[in-house]
Amino acid sequence: MINYISRNGDVVVENERGEQLRGRDELSTVRNEWGHLMKNRAESRDIGTFVVEVKERFDPASDLHEKARAVLKRGLGDRMFAFAVLTRDDGKGFSIDGVAVLRDGAAERLTGDAKVSRIVEGRLNDEGREQSEPTSFRFTGYGNGTDYGTARLRDLVSRHDGAVYDEQGGAIVDGKQAGDVVQRKWRDGLHSRKPRDIMHVILSARAGTHIGAFHSAARDFLAQEFAGYRYVFSLHDPLKDPKLEEAGGKRPHVHVHAIVAMRSDAGHRIETTIPAFRRWRVTMADKARAYGINMEMTDRRERVSAPAYTKNQVRPTNRYGRTEHEGTSDAAQRRYDAKRSDEYSFPRTEPSRRYTEFAKNEWATLAAGNDDESVERFARSHIIRFESDTKSNDPRSPEVAGTESLRSQFMTHLVSLEKIVSRDEPMRQMSRSEFEAYEKHVETALFQAERVMPAAERATFDDIASAAREHVNVRRELMELHEQSGERPVGDGLKEGERDDANARWDEAVARHGRRTVEEANEVMLEVEHFREAIELADAAEINANKVSLQANLNLEMARAGELGAAGNSLIREIAEMDHDLRIAIEAAERLRERGSKMTSEREGTFVIQAVPAEKERGDQDGEPSRVRTEGEERRPTTDGTQPSLERISSGAGDTTRADPAQQRMPRLEEPQRETGERRDRERDDRER
Repeated sequence: MINYISRNGDVVVENERGEQLRGRDELSTVRNEWGHLMKNRAESRDIGTFVVEVKERFDPASDLHEKARAVLKRGLGDRMFAFAVLTRDDGKGFSIDGVAVLRDGAAERLTGDAKVSRIVEGRLNDEGREQSEPTSFRFTGYGNGTDYGTARLRDLVSRHDGAVYDEQGGAIVDGKQAGDVVQRKWRDGLHSRKPRDIMHVILSARAGTHIGAFHSAARDFLAQEFAGYRYVFSLHDPLKDPKLEEAGGKRPHVHVHAIVAMRSDAGHRIETTIPAFRRWRVTMADKARAYGINMEMTDRRERVSAPAYTKNQVRPTNRYGRTEHEGTSDAAQRRYDAKRSDEYSFPRTEPSRRYTEFAKNEWATLAAGNDDESVERFARSHIIRFESDTKSNDPRSPEVAGTESLRSQFMTHLVSLEKIVSRDEPMRQMSRSEFEAYEKHVETALFQAERVMPAAERATFDDIASAAREHVNVRRELMELHEQSGERPVGDGLKEGERDDANARWDEAVARHGRRTVEEANEVMLEVEHFREAIELADAAEINANKVSLQANLNLEMARAGELGAAGNSLIREIAEMDHDLRIAIEAAERLRERGSKMTSEREGTFVIQAVPAEKERGDQDGEPSRVRTEGEERRPTTDGTQPSLERISSGAGDTTRADPAQQRMPRLEEPQRETGERRDRERDDRER
């Protein structure tokens, strides 16, 4: 590990005494210094590789794989294994190459050595069997954990061109399936045990962070949290990393690797629990702020973000820039995709639900009590995340509504459709622009009805849709006949071509809602549709874009639209009838307005969340933590004139924030980013041009 973090001696390593170790000779002294702290416990033997030689003649027409499976069942008993068969040219037997889990269902564990090889061989050649020549069995290796098992099974598949079978006779055809077998079937039978004599800690900052400041902050963090323990650490500077980028070096962000001995000289052992990890993150953020780095601790429940994936669930596919991975199983791939795309993940346990509700209220407090419009929008965009997740789990929401609710909505849309294509209405003459607007009204009504159509109503809907479109076709023919005859439609005082479809829709909306209402709604909905289209293009890999950033911007614009709707913009509310996400945004804004009217100055003095630009919320590796200012904290000015940090006045025994998750630090919302607004303005100008 020290060779790894020092790039084989090319990067300086510092120990807990502040001594800098350079070169492999100086680094080699660490092992001797730490030797008395190591228990040198052996890893558990979870998986073994083996070779079996069967010297009996066999019928070439028989199922050789089934015969080999029976042989292994007799020798290995109730164990999971995978194997491949190799035949001899002379037909005098065959060999079996395989991988087996060394622990069986009754918890008997084989050691995978020569002694156990003889025991298994004895089972294959028991006295009751008649055979001309004995069958030989030997273990060729053993290892620990799913990583070892996956590597050995994939190697077996590769060497035998996919002709590999498991203990149940199922085929294992490629490396991905081999990984699935180990992760899904074998994992529970391993009960791996590894020595925990050292710990590898990685401290990471955003790209562009001051190198020297982060180095000093990391040094102070290690000195505080691991006082009395032995450790070494090194800083990997993206510009000075000797490791090539394609090999995993020159990461775009500065980070520190630390190797820590798990036991101190006094015999104390480091606590590695979730509360301890949380405390470390808080401490690291505190140290970073002391050196002018704007860093905060953020709990994923504060943004209902998806859980992180582990290194055992993914394998790297591209190491340029930010490493790209693929999942080792279907479940792991889903977890990886959810984290990278910043999907919502609502907690399921009761303590986490309480914590999330607390976080939601804090976002609401910030949104209702902040005079800065961009900070307010940023807070509302996070509230939408909570509201969207709540709606998706609410049995009353349209997505999960019962059949009766769906039928009610379906019938409502059919009534609207009937009004548009009423047969009682005279078939008056239309201009082309009027007809095109009319046709789109019909298609929109059909689309809305089909979205909520119960499965049992499919036949009815198809008949109605067919009749409606036939009615539209008749109107089209009538309109074209009048155009060919050169007649002007009755009541149309406009010259041909003077009003196009967009103008017709605009005039109609202005007539119904008023110009100011339409202009406000049009501006924000153009932004919403822009980011929605960009996300769709990114999903289809048609553009290269940061989906997390696009989603954050979309949330901001949806929050703006929701606020307009809550303020009474009738056009926004009309659009929300067919836009579920917009409806959620409006409901969230209305709830915030209700809460805002009930807020007291006493509550405002209890919690204050600072603002962080949307660009800060990039994902698990790039995101910066956050916190809440509680009673006993005051705002101190910073030296660089940017966002003030928060420092605790009272500390020591009275500090309860480490033990109480409800008092842990909440997402900090910093000075709203001018760059995002400027970029949005530039993009809007480009679209208008």
